Amino acid sequence: MYLVAIAWIYVVVLMALAEAMSDGGTWLGATITFLFYGALPLGVALYLLGTPARRSARRRAALASAGVGSIDPDCSGHPAGDAVASERKEI
Repeated sequence: MYLVAIAWIYVVVLMALAEAMSDGGTWLGATITFLFYGALPLGVALYLLGTPARRSARRRAALASAGVGSIDPDCSGHPAGDAVASERKEI
């Protein structure tokens, strides 16, 4: 995910430099190009793509603060069973 973001920022920086260095271009136009083609859309995309990670981190933090994660390692909520089967008596 971050590789695509780095590549996109690279392309947008080159677009902004081409805008600034051209005969009819200005630094203001280069800044607007960078902000509206690069920083703003990339920030929104990374925020939306990071939503599941933030949600799971929030859930893990809530479970850790409740003490559920340390007592119940598999977080199933079921009571632990006997490790060894009980001995049957023959009649």
